[in-house]
Parts: sequence; C-alpha cells; structure tokens
Amino acid sequence: MAIQKNITIDGIDVPFKASAAVPRLYRLKFRRDIYQDFAALQKSVGKNTEKSSVLDIESLEVFENIAYIMAKHAAPENVPDNPDDFLEQFNTFSIYEILPQLIDLWGLNVETQVKSKKNIARLTDR
Repeated sequence: MAIQKNITIDGIDVPFKASAAVPRLYRLKFRRDIYQDFAALQKSVGKNTEKSSVLDIESLEVFENIAYIMAKHAAPENVPDNPDDFLEQFNTFSIYEILPQLIDLWGLNVETQVKSKKNIARLTDR
C-alpha cells in the first residue's frame, strides 16, 4: 500500500509518494541503493543545521534525487523526466524543510509494510 503526502515547496503543493516501488525506481534511474543513500543522508544532515550547513555536494544531490523519485512516483504525468527540470520549477528547495517530511513519509510506508506482514501471518495461521 502506497502512502502519499503533499509537501509545499516554494509555495507549490507537490505530491510525494512512498511505496515498495520507490527503491526499484531509484535504482533504475540512478543506479544507486536508496537505503544506503537515505542512511548516509540522514547522518550527514543530522550533523548540520540550516544556518551552519556544510553539506557536501553528493548529499545534496542524493536528497534531490530521492525527492525527485518520490514526486515522479506520485504524479508521473506532472513531473519531468529528469531531476534538473523538476528542480527548475522552484526558487528554493531547502533540504532542512523537506527531508524530515520525506523521512516521515518513508517511515509511514515502511511501518505499513510491517503491519501487513503481521496481518498476513495471523490470517494464514503461521
């Protein structure tokens, strides 16, 4: 079951979607593992604040790629086919405002999947 949430970026409501398809879409588009990238990004952002940010370019790119995939997954017809064109529609795109919301969305998706497995086990008497 997919979880969807609108996040306001630069005054624009942008739908984002988390589901089991996101890791595959991310891997196909960027040839990277979203779980490893998410973990490294959370660690990197956790050390910084918006006022004293010293994030490296790779962390920013990973964040932009994750946001792009989750937005493209939510509204494929409204999101361009490459991340650069997607980002061009915004004047600002703060990692410190958006990333926590994407992490929450991802967490809700993972939580839903775990509950589903438990319910299936209960229904099948395993």
